[in-house]
Amino acid sequence: MTKKKKQGGSIWLDSIFATAFIYLFMYLISNISAFKIFDAFDSIGQALEDMEMTDIAFSQLRDPLPPDTSIVLVNMGPLGRGQIAQQLQIIDKYDPKVIGIDSFFKGYGPSNDTLGSIFLADVLTNIKSDLVMVAMVQQSDSLKALHEGDEMYDILYTSDSMYTKKAHHAIANLETEAEYQDDIKICRQFPPQRDILGTDLKPIAFAAKMAEVFDPTSVEPLLERGNEFEIINYRGDFVNFFEEDKFATRFYALDWDQVLNEDFVPGLLKDKIVILGFMGEYFGAPEWEDRFYTPLNSKIAGRANPDMFGPVIHANIVSMILNRDYVDRLGETTENIIGLILCYFNVVLFSFIYMRMGAWYDGATKLIQVVEVLVILFLIIYLFSWISFKLELTVGLFAIALAGDLLEIYYGVIRNMVLKVADRLTSKRKKVVEEGT
Repeated sequence: MTKKKKQGGSIWLDSIFATAFIYLFMYLISNISAFKIFDAFDSIGQALEDMEMTDIAFSQLRDPLPPDTSIVLVNMGPLGRGQIAQQLQIIDKYDPKVIGIDSFFKGYGPSNDTLGSIFLADVLTNIKSDLVMVAMVQQSDSLKALHEGDEMYDILYTSDSMYTKKAHHAIANLETEAEYQDDIKICRQFPPQRDILGTDLKPIAFAAKMAEVFDPTSVEPLLERGNEFEIINYRGDFVNFFEEDKFATRFYALDWDQVLNEDFVPGLLKDKIVILGFMGEYFGAPEWEDRFYTPLNSKIAGRANPDMFGPVIHANIVSMILNRDYVDRLGETTENIIGLILCYFNVVLFSFIYMRMGAWYDGATKLIQVVEVLVILFLIIYLFSWISFKLELTVGLFAIALAGDLLEIYYGVIRNMVLKVADRLTSKRKKVVEEGT
C-alpha cells in the first residue's frame, strides 16, 4: 500500500516534467530552423496549412440563409471614371440610404482622364445619399523601421480631397497573412477600429461605418466587444447565375451594364446599403484581382481558386454587424491553458498505463489519442456551427497527439538520465561527507 502511494505520487510529479518536455519539444520543432528542412517533404501539411477546422462548419454544415435584402452589391467592372459617375447618378436616383465605394480615386486616374475625373468629383460632391468611401491605415517608413509587424499606424490613406468632400472615411483593411499582393490571401477577420498615431482620428471599418449610417445603434455593440480583430461570420456570396454554389444566394448584385441600362426593379435600391466595387470584368469572368480565399470555399484544403471579391466580404461584415451575429471565442491564453491541462491529464493517464499495463501501452494510448482528438474536433466544429463559438485548441491537440510517443522517450531516456546524474551527485556528496568526518 505504501509503495503504491509513493509510485502514484511520483507519477503526478513525473507527469508535470513530461508535459514540460512535450511542450519544449514542440517549441524546438516550430522555432529551430534546422527542423524546418522537413517542411519540404510535408505536402499534406502544406495543403492544410491554410485551413481551420471551423471551415468545415462554414462550407459544409451550415445551411445557406435567405438573401439579406438590406444590402445590394454593384459591380464597377472595367468602367472608367466617367461611367462610374454615371453609375452613381443612376444609383442615387433610386434613393438608397447609403452608398459605399470600395475604390480609391487619386488624381485624374492612370489614363489621365481629366473630364471623367472632374465629372466623378462633381457627382460625388452633389450626391444625395450618405456616402462612405474607403481609406487605409498605413505605416510610414520611420514607424515601420521601429514597429514593423505591430498594429501601429500613422498614415490614413484616402482618395484625393476633390472626390471626398461629402464622404465619410472608413478603413477597408482586410486582415490576411499575405505579405505580397500575389500571395494567397485568406480573409477570416477584420479590425473594427484603428488609431492613427499623433492624431485624434479613430476611423472604424468600412463595413462598420456603412452599418452605422444605416442603423446608428448597430456599431456600439461591435466596439463594446473591444476586440482588436473580429472573426467574420460569413453567410454567403452574391447571387451569381454563372456559378453553382449553395452560398451564392446571400446578397443581390447588379453588374455594371445592368446599372447603366437601368435593368433592375426600381425598388431594389430604395433605402438600402449599396456597395460599389470591382467584382470582375463581368459577372462570371475568371477574375482573381481583389478576390480572396474565405472559409466558404468549397475546397477546404489545397484550395485552387479564390472565391470572394472584396466588396462581398464587406457585405458579409455589414450583415453580421446589422444582425449582431458575432463569433465569440476564448482568449488565446485561456485556450493555451486548456490545451496544457488536457495534455497534462493525458500524460497522467498514459503514465499509469505505462507503469501498470506496459504490454498494452502502445495500442491503448493510440486508441485513446484517436478517440480524444476526434471528440475534440467534433466539439470544435459543432460549437461553431451551433452557437458561433470558436474554440482554438491547435497547440493542445498537437501536444495530445505527441504525448504517447514522447512520454516513452521521457521515461526511457530523459528520466533515467536525470536519475542517474542525481545518483552520482548524491554518491559524491556522501563520499565528501564521509571523508570530512
